[in-house]
Amino acid sequence: MNPSPSATPLLEARALRFHRQDEPVFGPLDFRLDAGELTLIEGDNGSGKTTLMRILTGLLHPEEGELYWRGEPLTWERCNGEVVFLGHQLGLKAELSPRENLAFSIGLHGHREHSHIDDALARVGLAGYEHEPVRKLSAGQKKRVALARLLLIPAVLWLLDEPYANLDRTGIELVNGLLEAHVAHGGAALVTSHGAVQFHGGEPQRIRLHD
Repeated sequence: MNPSPSATPLLEARALRFHRQDEPVFGPLDFRLDAGELTLIEGDNGSGKTTLMRILTGLLHPEEGELYWRGEPLTWERCNGEVVFLGHQLGLKAELSPRENLAFSIGLHGHREHSHIDDALARVGLAGYEHEPVRKLSAGQKKRVALARLLLIPAVLWLLDEPYANLDRTGIELVNGLLEAHVAHGGAALVTSHGAVQFHGGEPQRIRLHD
């Protein structure tokens, strides 16, 4: 999908800066993300990739600059239900099963039309693990439970911080396939990565952060 340059972007950053203990982490940073687009945030460890994600989710506040959602100042209340964040902490309850965890997420964030929990678990390779306590799953399997959440929640924007961590080659291909399908259906994604992305739906835009 090639959005019109004049269309209101889903997400826009203007002159975004962040400092840690009076030392600049990144900025000024300007970017926009439209429906049907994938953006990669690239940079070495310590360059601020996770910090930027935490700012976009409201967990941190920038020192300077402005963020907009659909042309209005970004607040989590304004974009609630339209944005999902997958970070290093997967947000899973260890004593619950994958099925129970996903049902809980749907209760909080809504349910994508025509999606089903068991189908989502099968799509990410967890058929047969639906009722296993999450604490018994491997790190890669836990990540797959979190990826299944993306298939069930009706969010237009995915914020994915190192989604390839703890995944084998098949898991990496799974993430790339999920991204391809999401963007092809008009969704958007902002992804931090060290190079595992292989995107065939056109060249993604890139945000390069420097130490």
